[in-house]
Amino acid sequence: MRKSVENLATSKITGGRRYPLRIRRKYETDRYPNEAVNAPQVTITRRVRGKNRKTALKSSDFVNLATGEDKVKKTKILKVLENSTNNDYQRRGIITKGAILETQEGKCKVVSRPGQNGVVNAILLKE
Repeated sequence: MRKSVENLATSKITGGRRYPLRIRRKYETDRYPNEAVNAPQVTITRRVRGKNRKTALKSSDFVNLATGEDKVKKTKILKVLENSTNNDYQRRGIITKGAILETQEGKCKVVSRPGQNGVVNAILLKE
């Protein structure tokens, strides 16, 4: 039986066991989260529902930085300063949407989803 986010066999109010009427569908199964870190770039491609493909980042050392005046620069990531998603992510240096990065140009905020899109896009923060 596959592991899933949904619990098909929850307990009854009386405390008795409830047996699932069906097994989990393939799209209901759970995966380990794909957490991008600051290291030389590694991407993975996986097959998702509908025979589509999803490219994800395992690690990245560059960010596409929007500076404000309709210009985008490819800049090196120095370190992850903060990540409001999860304190553990901040400690481990995981790059997710909303993370604040230190780059050669200054501080920036990630606006893309590296674990889903396969690219790190960010906007420069004014200091």
